[in-house]
Amino acid sequence: MPDSLGPRLKVGVVVPSTNTSAQPELDAMRPDGVTNHTGRMIIDDDSMVDQPGFEHVMHGIRESTHPAIRGVVSCDPGCVIIGVSPESYWEGTESHARVLGSMREAAGGRPVTMSPDALDAALAVLEARRIAVITPYPPVGDDPVSRFFTGSGYDLLGVQGLGAPSPLQISHVSETGLRDAVKEIDGADVEAIVQVGTNVAMARLAAAAEFWLGKPVVSNNVALYWHALRQNGITDRVRGFGSLLAEH
Repeated sequence: MPDSLGPRLKVGVVVPSTNTSAQPELDAMRPDGVTNHTGRMIIDDDSMVDQPGFEHVMHGIRESTHPAIRGVVSCDPGCVIIGVSPESYWEGTESHARVLGSMREAAGGRPVTMSPDALDAALAVLEARRIAVITPYPPVGDDPVSRFFTGSGYDLLGVQGLGAPSPLQISHVSETGLRDAVKEIDGADVEAIVQVGTNVAMARLAAAAEFWLGKPVVSNNVALYWHALRQNGITDRVRGFGSLLAEH
């Protein structure tokens, strides 16, 4: 018999323990008959303002990701979303297949969605190659994100870091701050604006920004959830979070 509340799909989600944005945003996007089940990577709210500090945060994420995945798959989800961005970009495009493979192994072979694959698929359906990127990080975190997108063949026209000093502080960025970042990074040649960082609460703001700008604005959490749903046969159009989930 299928799960009584999630007969169509159970989605496992793993996020850092400091992340307070991904779980409520993904729950708000849930189609009927789909349930989300969140596990947490236990990390400290350490400073990210310099490279040693950022590396220490990354070490905590690496050490805790696989245990968090194993903790969530015991409820037998149909797929797993890895709701953390830095691990996806820090080692570059050449290491992504290896990282993704290790996540799938920890998930018992289940489909796994990570930010690079989700954003790449989203930009493909949106037919955008000339992009600008908003990150939550100080410059030490912006650099690997920039290298990843350029290494993936995108024409990166700008990067706007929000400068959050620690993982927890990422969730404190206001909608006003996000609005200002969108305005700052936009330009006539930009085909799409991409926001990375799963602790940035930008799902609804991105939808509003699309209305202002007349171009795609892709929230990291929306792209992750859209990709997981579509890869697992859920084609419902969900409105209120931008054109990606409403039209594709």
